[in-house]
Amino acid sequence: MSDLFAHIFDDFSLPLQNPILIFSVILFIILLSPILLRRLSIPGIIVLIISGVIVGPHGFNVLQKNAAIDLFSTIGLLYIMFIAGLDLDLNQFKANRNKSLIFGFFTFIIPFIIGLPAAYFLLHYNLTASLLIASMFSTHTLIAYPIVSKLGIAKNQSVAITVGGTIITDTVVLVLLAVIMGRAHGTLNSVFWVKLIIVLAFFFIFMFLIVPRVAKWFFSRLESEKHSHYIFVLAVVFFAAFLAEVAGIEPIIGAFVAGLALNKLIPHSSTLMNRIEFIGNSLFIPFFLISVGMVVDVTVLLNGPHALYIALVLSIVAIIGKWIAAFITQKVLRYNAMQRRLIFGLSSSHAAAILAVILVGYNAKILDDNILNGTIILILITCIVASIVTENAAKKILITEQQNPDDNKDEILNEHILLPIANITNIEHLLDFALYIKNNKSPNPVSILSCIPNDENAENNVLITKGELERFVRQASAREKKANIIITLDHNPASGIARTSKEIMADIIIIGWPRKQGMLDKIIGDKVENIINNTDKTIFICQLNRPFVNHKRLIVIAPPHAEKESGFIIWLSKIHTLATELNLPVILYSNNITSQATAEILKHKTPVLPFNTVYIDAWEDLLIAKDIRKDDIIVLTLARKGSLSFMNQLEQIPDKLEKHYPVNTKILIYPQRYSHHYKVSGYEGYASGTINKGIATIQKLGKDIGSLLKSEKKK
Repeated sequence: MSDLFAHIFDDFSLPLQNPILIFSVILFIILLSPILLRRLSIPGIIVLIISGVIVGPHGFNVLQKNAAIDLFSTIGLLYIMFIAGLDLDLNQFKANRNKSLIFGFFTFIIPFIIGLPAAYFLLHYNLTASLLIASMFSTHTLIAYPIVSKLGIAKNQSVAITVGGTIITDTVVLVLLAVIMGRAHGTLNSVFWVKLIIVLAFFFIFMFLIVPRVAKWFFSRLESEKHSHYIFVLAVVFFAAFLAEVAGIEPIIGAFVAGLALNKLIPHSSTLMNRIEFIGNSLFIPFFLISVGMVVDVTVLLNGPHALYIALVLSIVAIIGKWIAAFITQKVLRYNAMQRRLIFGLSSSHAAAILAVILVGYNAKILDDNILNGTIILILITCIVASIVTENAAKKILITEQQNPDDNKDEILNEHILLPIANITNIEHLLDFALYIKNNKSPNPVSILSCIPNDENAENNVLITKGELERFVRQASAREKKANIIITLDHNPASGIARTSKEIMADIIIIGWPRKQGMLDKIIGDKVENIINNTDKTIFICQLNRPFVNHKRLIVIAPPHAEKESGFIIWLSKIHTLATELNLPVILYSNNITSQATAEILKHKTPVLPFNTVYIDAWEDLLIAKDIRKDDIIVLTLARKGSLSFMNQLEQIPDKLEKHYPVNTKILIYPQRYSHHYKVSGYEGYASGTINKGIATIQKLGKDIGSLLKSEKKK
């Protein structure tokens, strides 16, 4: 018994040595510290850093920094930079790359200019040491990025340019570090520069040319192996970090570049993205924040006035330099005060890159203990300032965006998507499409509908169908989206779909591409045509021939007067959402008036979606000699007969699309005919377009009979 107690006592002696107990304690810190300190309105990031200070070697010495904690900490830091690269809206980044360059220049040069004389004249260090100290002021780590990601404003333009500026300034600083160390060691010669340029060129060629191709092949070939996707992504991130280190730059740059390389292949609403963010925010990133706190030694402030003086000078110069950079960026780019605060908050925290700079200088005997200890205090102060400023600014920006009037806001925010299925093998891609275009703020789920014939086997078929559809509900749940199952009994599927869409007040119906029609279908009417004519909802008809990651452009064909349809804003909003999710450029085929109306609506969308217009006059020759590639998504907006934008010339376009572009993903859109607020009392029982449908059916029947007689005559 005494041996047992002695063993337990040894396990709980400080600092803890048992790896299982250490891991358990850290998990309890991650779980409980935000809950216990939530009442004090302290940002969760600061809580974790302070927790690290308390349990670290300079606090109560519960935990020591060891290889395991360093490993998880490194993973967390790489995760932050990787997610920043994934969340970056590449369309917006390309549109604002000059702004990122402007901010990157200011956030590097201004802290450097302020820091160099401060280190040389106020702290009395030599020129080499002063250059190192000044360069550390120019770095920053996106400690507060999880705040903007959690609040859903990661695609705000001010966030995009800050992320872009971060990679610019950190890269310049780390290259400058290599130059300063080469100067200190006397190796700064032509061989140094040639080696650096060649290695960096190889790294970027590998990451942006080879990695995306391999990833696209892997995701396409192993589409059903979702767990393998996550393992593949992790492997890419850490291998990229390793290659960056080999190239002579920090691993965090490699992780960020990995995020950029995989950006277009991992849609933001995908299951894979949800898993990446969930595991990172739950485990790895908190580990990193706790490890930052464990480095902080607040007792250095008690070592005398000189140590306190150095810590204060470093902290003040670091904060002032980043604030001035954010202020000048705001004035040059004409941002508002909240955007300036958000830029300052994101760019004012120092952690990873600054530690790399200082530790290299310290190990080379260029910097002393006072700078090292002062830097640790600087990290704590700037992380606290950054988290508080970022959270306050992000919340105010979010409130402002929610208060701004949005197009068809009430209808879109309460939208209900109906997904009728005829073939269960095709539902997975259709459900992916539905979840991509769904508004995340809508409380309504995606309703998966199955129409079952009302016969003697109806009850048994209901049970079988429900069991088969449950896995698709789990598919939506894995992406933190809601889906539910509706099973209705009806001998006529089209009638059952139309009735159910009215019962649940669906706004959008998504159906699969119709199969080839047989003679019976042509005589009694195609099911899809019946759905179109018996509902006034926005309808998407999808032929999803490729995984979404294999597409490079989104071609939208909008006929004249499309902007006058009641459902114009609804379908255009969904196209904007799809293009944003997949990071695809949009090419609009339309006339000048429709293009202007489209541009007017899209300019109020966030993020702003740039698009090019190809003007069309001869709609009969729409598909002749057009620049449509195999990896394009073709979106054609049609209209029900009797609608303003209905054109007889477009009636045969879907068949021509299937004939000329068999491998392309194709989407047909029938816009909502009437507003939800418009209802003709007393005539609900009469289907829209019934007379036109009857005439069209008779015409088809006549043509088919004529063709049949001709073929018999030839025989």
